[in-house]
Amino acid sequence: MKRARSLSVTLLLLLSLLPAHAAQAPVALPGVERITSVEGINEYRLPNGLRVLLFPDPSKPTVTVNITYLVGSKHENYGETGMAHLLEHLLFKGSTKHTNVPKELQDHGSRPNGTTWFDRTNYFETFQASDANLEWALDLEADRMVNSFVAKKDLDSEMTVVRNEYESGENSPMNVLQERVMSAAYLWHNYGKSTIGARSDIENVPIDRLQAFYRNYYQPDNAILLVAGKIDEGKTLGLINRYFGGIPRPQRVLQANYTTEPVQDGERSVTLRRVGDVQGVVAAYHIPAGSHPDFAALDMAAEILADSPSGRLYKALVETKKAATVSGGTYQLREPGLAIFDASVRKESSLQDARDTLLATVDAIASTPFTAEEVERARARMLKNIELLLNSSDRVGLQISEWAALGDWRLLFMNRDRLRKVTVEDVQRVARNYFKPDNRTVGLFIPTDKPDRAEIPGAVDLATMMKDYKGDPAVSLGEAFDPSPENIDNRTQRVTLPGGMKLALIPKETRGDVVSASLRLEFGDENSLNEKAIVGRLTGQMLMRGSTQHTRQQIQDELDKLKARLNIGGGATGVTATVETVHENLPKVLALAAEILRQPAFPATEFESLRQQTIASIEQQKSEPDAIAMQAFQRQMNPYPKGDVRYVATFDEQIAELRALTTDDLKKFHTEFYGASNSELAIVGDFDTEEAQKAVGTQLAGWKSPKPYTQVKNPYRRIDAVNQS
Repeated sequence: MKRARSLSVTLLLLLSLLPAHAAQAPVALPGVERITSVEGINEYRLPNGLRVLLFPDPSKPTVTVNITYLVGSKHENYGETGMAHLLEHLLFKGSTKHTNVPKELQDHGSRPNGTTWFDRTNYFETFQASDANLEWALDLEADRMVNSFVAKKDLDSEMTVVRNEYESGENSPMNVLQERVMSAAYLWHNYGKSTIGARSDIENVPIDRLQAFYRNYYQPDNAILLVAGKIDEGKTLGLINRYFGGIPRPQRVLQANYTTEPVQDGERSVTLRRVGDVQGVVAAYHIPAGSHPDFAALDMAAEILADSPSGRLYKALVETKKAATVSGGTYQLREPGLAIFDASVRKESSLQDARDTLLATVDAIASTPFTAEEVERARARMLKNIELLLNSSDRVGLQISEWAALGDWRLLFMNRDRLRKVTVEDVQRVARNYFKPDNRTVGLFIPTDKPDRAEIPGAVDLATMMKDYKGDPAVSLGEAFDPSPENIDNRTQRVTLPGGMKLALIPKETRGDVVSASLRLEFGDENSLNEKAIVGRLTGQMLMRGSTQHTRQQIQDELDKLKARLNIGGGATGVTATVETVHENLPKVLALAAEILRQPAFPATEFESLRQQTIASIEQQKSEPDAIAMQAFQRQMNPYPKGDVRYVATFDEQIAELRALTTDDLKKFHTEFYGASNSELAIVGDFDTEEAQKAVGTQLAGWKSPKPYTQVKNPYRRIDAVNQS
């Protein structure tokens, strides 16, 4: 694989900067109704029913246009499964005024982006801020709303793509197992049907039914248009009214869903037998809608159970080697959804033991209540993620689709408020109420007698709940930054520290006082790294799992306290650390990153856990067509001899080398190669340059690389095509 030697400050800026904006006052436009305003987002409604959300952010050099239609797979009737997803594909096949949508997107610096879920479908594009680009995007979405071709020839030509998506999902046993569990969990509601649909429906859907579905749901009164980024609110609202205002409100009336899933009256079981190398177990519990007051506490309960490494399931299954991995979470839906937990189990381990342990851990909540420490840890992480999300207008612009689909986009902020107020008693209460044996469906990928029913609340009265909701004040302002190469070059301060570390610094005002950094250490050469590919990769993966001063959990807890994200990882030729935090915490986060890089502990338990997870992942890939094809491609493109650091090992070779590794091997590699003599650090955002230089200089400037460094190149060569089967 080719590896870039030097850090691109421009790329870091474009990908990492979080924006800031001054909240613009809501504007008035004849015939356009102003609905509400929360935390810098203003809502309007056009006479035809189109809801408009405007989120100005002058610090962002781009604009995101995201239109959400309140239609998803749950709205499909018998014989129509997969129709919402099919329609998403066909809207990129052209409309009356925009006959080649993919080309237009490419010409404007964007690409086809659309997603389909149970409650909604959305289309979005992000492009360089300009009047011409904005008018083009609004004209495109307005024309696609009512003038898309939805033609039989396009359906036929797109069928191969959709069929490949279907087959890709079918090649993942855990994906199929979760679909089977959801299908068994829902007797009547359409949440039990996968969004991709049934193969027979996909391949045989009549075009007239698809066109009728389009005409019924793709209308202004069933859509929410959001424009976020570098916009003038008054001008943008006028443009929206120009392009969308002429679309008439439809005469039809959308029928509300009246199918209510009955209370589950006993544990249900699913067994899946398919080709595969890793066993799996999935457990699903019915929970209220994402808008319900209980949802925040349930989300926190799922976080406490499934988090790694502090989660109860992780400790009960992964640390005891009963499972290789665990995960879990809640389905945030408009109507009652699910909380799902799963574990992957190596063939050598007992699937039944893993199943019993997973269920027993959830059941034990009744006798072993959640602690204040568990709740506060989950709260810190969840609120951190929300806070960092809200500091980026483009992220908010896309996340709004999920909350709007629940019935009101302001639920994004109300859910945050609820997380702040959740108590230990709340989390314990909802877990006991909903995580009952008779309320679950359990699935096994191979290889209850007394009812204890859970009443699932219906949809809440959102109008009453939102009546007096105000939200928080808008966050701190940032500057409008010119991302041109000339301005970036002028604003960049370049420094070389004693010892050779190169710094590129761009101090600037950002939304929420955010600062981002990226550090790259390079080491070794083609000769010294011979036979070091696997040990180098695992060394990089182990760094975040504990230092001599902090355990893995303590590192995570410290990052949550510092409102920071820190990712460190790499391979045999180098390691990269990326940081995202706020102004006042940057020195502490840099110090923590330096500690992790210089003083890794390589704890034996964490090493064994990582090794088992890695082996399980490789074993799973051995039966996945995509993974097999990718490895064959990489081996063909990198024809280096075995032992060369660029050599691509087979699955079996990787497993054999992983089994032979010890923590001493990792410690030796770190001692022999790691150092900061050949390193580059870029920092962009709200920070003090002298303070940052001092922090970096104190921690890393004197850390010399033990071995000489020469970039390991992957030169151009002719690669002959092969046909393998």
